[in-house]
Amino acid sequence: MPRLLRILLPVAIALPLGAAIFPDQIGEFVKSAPKALSVADQALYNEYGLLASEQAEYSTATAHFTATAWHMRDSTGAFAVFEARRPAGATQDSPDQLAARTSDGVILAFGNYVFQFTGNVPKAEELEQLYGQVPELEQAALPTLPGFLPREGVVPNSERYLLGPVSLQRFEPRISPSLAAFHLSAEGQLVKYQSAKGQMTLVVFEYPTPNMARERAQEFQNLPGAVVKRTGPLVGVIVQPPDADSAERVLGGLRYEAKLTLNEKVPKDESKPLAKLILNIFAASGVLIGLSILLGIAFGGSRAVLKKFGLARQDEEEMTVLKIGK
Repeated sequence: MPRLLRILLPVAIALPLGAAIFPDQIGEFVKSAPKALSVADQALYNEYGLLASEQAEYSTATAHFTATAWHMRDSTGAFAVFEARRPAGATQDSPDQLAARTSDGVILAFGNYVFQFTGNVPKAEELEQLYGQVPELEQAALPTLPGFLPREGVVPNSERYLLGPVSLQRFEPRISPSLAAFHLSAEGQLVKYQSAKGQMTLVVFEYPTPNMARERAQEFQNLPGAVVKRTGPLVGVIVQPPDADSAERVLGGLRYEAKLTLNEKVPKDESKPLAKLILNIFAASGVLIGLSILLGIAFGGSRAVLKKFGLARQDEEEMTVLKIGK
């Protein structure tokens, strides 16, 4: 989804007027009246594409949990909110999901939704029930940019996804929005790394083409104290690192690998139609050869029979022989 549409979309911070996000019941837990949910940094959530938010209490006779949801325009916005809301002390809950265990519950992203549960966290099958009922669920692919960044030395839960000027200023104000050039449809991933002399912040911007990235890398070189590397359409920037050698090692681990995804349905074997055509040609040729042989035998046999019974015409037996000699 283009970044501009996410920014310009009218945002509903309180409950949506249409369908609620949470169902009346999750497993054996029954929902109480939902509450309006305010957002501390409205400008940031607007940039990430917030459509609606909701909070509700669920309880049984012996258990209780609080459920909070943020409905985003797309999965990229949900990914960004998940990284922004994940506490520093959270632990990874599942290697295959965007889920983190917190001190009082769990926070997770699913499609274009971010959920946070505190208290008696619902079971996996109860969450599946929830996912099947939320309105306007969208499950597009997540950004590939984070996968290009080196993992050695990463400060846990320091990642932040950048979709525009607001998020850039919140998390790395030393880089100006005009320098990042979000108007070129750029997106960024911020990660903090620990070195022997302190922490450093790496911001990697992804641009639509390598040429755009090359031009931006030249501009980033003019930023005081910046160490810059370009690889493919990516530009990595570390501003005023405490250890220049460690900054070079971090940037050295930044590598772009092109990944091509085709949505078209490809036939299982493109060679089969051609092979079938060739086999059909050979079969037709064999049939024609067989028919020629049979016709030749029939014609010759009929002449022999007619000659034996004296039925052959005399003129048919006559032939002209040319003797060419000295």
